[in-house]
Amino acid sequence: MGVRVSQNTMLDISQDRLMRCNPKTLSLAKTILSLSNNIKFPCMRLKDVFKIKSGYAFKSEDYTDEGTSVFRIGDIENNFKVEDMPKLPEEYSALFSKYLLNANDIVVSLTGDGNLKVDIIPEYLNNKLLLNQRVGCLRPLDKLCNIDFYYYLLSSLNIIKYQFTYYSNGKTQLNISPFDFLNIKCPQIPDNIQKILIQKIQPLQNSIQKYIGQLYDDRFIINEVFNKLFQFNEKKLYELQKEKYNSLTLSDFANNKDMRNSWKFHCKSAQYAYNELKSRFCTKIKDFISEPIVLGTSISPSDYDENGEYRYLSMASIKTWQYDNDSAQIVSDIYANNNSKKVKKDDIIIARSGEGTIGKVALIDNDDINAIFCDFTMRIHLNNYNPAFAYYYFRTDFFQELIYGHKKGLGNNTNIFPVQIQEFPIPDISLDEQQKIVNEIQSKINEQNKIKNQIEELRNSIDKIIEETIC
Repeated sequence: MGVRVSQNTMLDISQDRLMRCNPKTLSLAKTILSLSNNIKFPCMRLKDVFKIKSGYAFKSEDYTDEGTSVFRIGDIENNFKVEDMPKLPEEYSALFSKYLLNANDIVVSLTGDGNLKVDIIPEYLNNKLLLNQRVGCLRPLDKLCNIDFYYYLLSSLNIIKYQFTYYSNGKTQLNISPFDFLNIKCPQIPDNIQKILIQKIQPLQNSIQKYIGQLYDDRFIINEVFNKLFQFNEKKLYELQKEKYNSLTLSDFANNKDMRNSWKFHCKSAQYAYNELKSRFCTKIKDFISEPIVLGTSISPSDYDENGEYRYLSMASIKTWQYDNDSAQIVSDIYANNNSKKVKKDDIIIARSGEGTIGKVALIDNDDINAIFCDFTMRIHLNNYNPAFAYYYFRTDFFQELIYGHKKGLGNNTNIFPVQIQEFPIPDISLDEQQKIVNEIQSKINEQNKIKNQIEELRNSIDKIIEETIC
């Protein structure tokens, strides 16, 4: 990758209100200025319309199986899957009542990759979600404010998205302060035009909601196929996961080489998952590895260089169960050349740390990725085994329960290591059978992707309506 050259004058720098003097900010400032010249209406700042509230840093060790759901940054634009949100004790609703979300609150991301994420709280979740840290909640200063209109505006208008990226700042993670968020400029649209826009957009939004109702996430599909193939009783696993008490003897604690005393190691759900897998499979992961499972490498801030050719694959890069190249930071060529922890095709990367990421996996499925995996992940490369089949198996709830039962550490600082992973059971079926399962899962996921594409087309239509009306 060649050196990037950005030519700017002192006038360009003086017109950049942030005065950061970096290519990204200066380029965005020019783009924003150009777009603002095309807006047909006068502009105001979001602080003229909204007040903003930041979420609370709830502790993961306080999470329970039942109670009040916590709305995190990952839940924005995720169809409000309450079943996937962590829970806090019911009394937290009263103790932290000022962090309860109201119906029609607009929630926005305050950290991440510099791309704005927006959602609006539906009526049926009024006062049922607690706002977590790194998420902002917008509430109008005027009760007559057309919330739906501003939700569409924030979701669709490019000049707002560019301003969000412009204000976002950070080395490894981009953050925007609530103060800067409210300084974002938006067009001041007359009420009659707002109503016309809503009338055009609403039918498209209704179609989007209809398609969203047909979506199943990959986890459901993967579990469905594996449960059917190996006759796993997921219902029993989920029931055991809800049990909060267990009866143990001293021998239960003595009969493990690590003298593990933690609840998760001895909980019934983890024991059940391990026994079920072990009873069906006589082989372990170590029976198929082509090279030792290894941890990645560490990095220092000085090793990052946006002119390099390699990226740093971190836990955050695989939080969506696949490698997101765009979210991975670029490292210097010197750092890359001195590192042997590079990924290659058919590698499986597992996050080995972090309460929200531990156990998440990604499959490197092409040769075009230049990446070095971090020390909080581990690499598995299998021999005479279908990597896609292993990847899907690692994503099943039964395998993930093994991760839960074997991880070590306190609070958010939990870890799992290669010496543990390699001992986990793995199906010993033929390569032909493995490929059939892979084909079945991928076929069902492809059907879901078609629905997602239809949703994306409708959202693009909404964006176009707003852009053409305002610009």
